Amino acid sequence: MTVRKHIFFYGRVQGVGFRYHATYKARLLGLTGWVRNCSDESVEMEVQGEPGKIDDLILYLYGQRPIRIDEMKEEKTELKKENSFREKW
Repeated sequence: MTVRKHIFFYGRVQGVGFRYHATYKARLLGLTGWVRNCSDESVEMEVQGEPGKIDDLILYLYGQRPIRIDEMKEEKTELKKENSFREKW
């Protein structure tokens, strides 16, 4: 079953390689979507794929230093036709 999640990450998530790590791991896991920095110093992501693989991506991000995720807000959203995961600007 494929799902799509819209997620905001808060903490030390900008200037620490978050988008690089998210893009790298999402592509390895075969997920689609995007990630971008927000003006309030959070990071926003939409990710689509199997729920277990999305969980693997999030766990991976929690384990990367010097990234520090203090809070995460997520909600399911409608599926989109995409074929890759990318950084948005």
